Amino acid sequence: MTIDTKYLIVGGGMTGGAAAKGIREHDADGSITLYFQSESPGKDKESNWLPAPQGDFLPMLRMYWPKQKDPSLLDGTWKPPQIVKVN
Repeated sequence: MTIDTKYLIVGGGMTGGAAAKGIREHDADGSITLYFQSESPGKDKESNWLPAPQGDFLPMLRMYWPKQKDPSLLDGTWKPPQIVKVN
């Protein structure tokens, strides 16, 4: 497996989807389904699409001013949800 080790944000003309608009549609249960893929998942899902390169990639999560009390990323009482690959 080859992954870009420079940890760069995907660019190169990928300006569609949630990365450009900052919009997220919530699921009925309040959760958010994000689509990490190179091609649009369809107009109805583009608000939750984060363009990704073709092939293997490493998703990164930036946390700005995380909470210091529970639940907190800092002490491990909060963890981001697991990414699930679907076909």
